[in-house]
Amino acid sequence: MGAPTAGPTDPLPRSFFDRPVLAVAADLLGRTVVHETEAGPVELRLTEVEAYDGANDPGSHAFRGRTSRNAPMFGPPGHLYVYFTYGMHHCANLVCGPPGRASGVLMRGGEITAGTALARARRPTTRRDTDLASGPARLAVALALDRTQDGTDVCDPTGPVRVLYGTPPPRTAIRTGPRTGVGGGGATQPWRFHIADDPTVSRYRPHQPRKRTDRAAAVDTRQSG
Repeated sequence: MGAPTAGPTDPLPRSFFDRPVLAVAADLLGRTVVHETEAGPVELRLTEVEAYDGANDPGSHAFRGRTSRNAPMFGPPGHLYVYFTYGMHHCANLVCGPPGRASGVLMRGGEITAGTALARARRPTTRRDTDLASGPARLAVALALDRTQDGTDVCDPTGPVRVLYGTPPPRTAIRTGPRTGVGGGGATQPWRFHIADDPTVSRYRPHQPRKRTDRAAAVDTRQSG
């Protein structure tokens, strides 16, 4: 008998995330992310992501080294790194590579595939279902991801947040470009990956300098929210 074949609803193994961040980012498109809460589960199909490469990437939160805030990025692959940006929004990343490498993939957009009513209750002013998780902050709200989930193991088949095999798109449908809102040395890297013509992909925005009122705001202008 051959090895069992994984199906769309099986969790991705840790080995999937224990690879270079650019390879993981491209392969995450079409995968299913599910978060089960007391209110019920919400699932989405990833349609847009961005890669951040730690010490090699001026756009990354980990570029200047480890802090108490970004510590999950330095941990084992297959965990969540959730941060709070501009004092308003949460954004969620999937940690990649070996421990100490500090690379991760920001989940920027997705299509809600289950739990739409619950996602709408969390985002009551949204007019169209395609906008429920279009953008990293919207995605985090729709999935109810905040600092409580920081460090969560997404490879645990019994865990509340899981990343499933889903149904990846053909490679010919994947597009790349510069990351949204990233300035400085990381502005031109084509590390944003999305599914062509998908209505849930967020609008690209180039970096716009912000008035920095404190050190935290300065950090948040790197890894984009």
